[in-house]
Amino acid sequence: MRLLITGATGLIGKALVKKCLEQSIAINYLTTNTSKLEETAFYKGFLWNPSENEIDIKCFEGCDAIINLAGASVSKRWTESYKKEILNSRIDTLRTLKQGLSKVKDHTIKHLVSASAIGFYPDSETEYYTEDYSKAGTSFLAKVTEQWEAAIDSIQSLGVQVSKIRIGIVLAKKGGALQKMVPPIKYFVGAPFGSGKQWQSWIHIDDLTDMFLFLIEKEIVGVFNGVAPNPVTNKRMVKAIGNQLKAPVFLPNIPRFVMKLVLGEMHTLVFMSQRVSSKKIESVGFHFKYINLPKALSNLL
Repeated sequence: MRLLITGATGLIGKALVKKCLEQSIAINYLTTNTSKLEETAFYKGFLWNPSENEIDIKCFEGCDAIINLAGASVSKRWTESYKKEILNSRIDTLRTLKQGLSKVKDHTIKHLVSASAIGFYPDSETEYYTEDYSKAGTSFLAKVTEQWEAAIDSIQSLGVQVSKIRIGIVLAKKGGALQKMVPPIKYFVGAPFGSGKQWQSWIHIDDLTDMFLFLIEKEIVGVFNGVAPNPVTNKRMVKAIGNQLKAPVFLPNIPRFVMKLVLGEMHTLVFMSQRVSSKKIESVGFHFKYINLPKALSNLL
């Protein structure tokens, strides 16, 4: 099997590429940087520029499926111009893939599995969201995700099956949300945000990369929540990290207005509450390695 991966140098992409190569799954990857081009029997780079709708269509040759992980990080201050970049980077990626693939006669791509986000769901401390919930929230991220998923679905017109993984908070050893939460807790200045009651649906990066490959290998289509079976509140997550680091969390909760002053509109990332179900992916045979937060933290910290 050979896969085409976008976003191969990001947090999830690096872990996924490593896992694929360990399993002798060949990779074609897209990059905007000529210095990042490599070529071996199992790992080959191709140039593209989604903002200009440019792509080397040789990237599709011999590939059975596409994994789409491309998109500007949301963990950067949301100026009006950067908010446009967050949206456009996702839409441009899919438009460029679609137009490029449409130029390939008798392409071999059977399946696209694309990242999406649980930011699709509304902010709630009481709802338990399954994939059947179809009305996007009103937040900026919800509006981005709604347009993102529509662009993903448009690939079906080329005879490609489509799956979407709505990803929660990704916990990893290097990079991501966890590594931003650790330093203040480690040095005894960590605290929950706001009430601390907001739900945080998380997933270990190893389970997430397995999920992408599982959907491709089993040829399963549809939308799936990329979260572990046991979401936790922000307060519980902070305390669980403290327990793992043997650093007690004792400071008062951080008021919302403080984080709004520091982060601007981006502060909503740490105050949004989304309790999200993993039952659908489990119902089709996927098994999580890291079901509970303490086990995941023990592996990562």
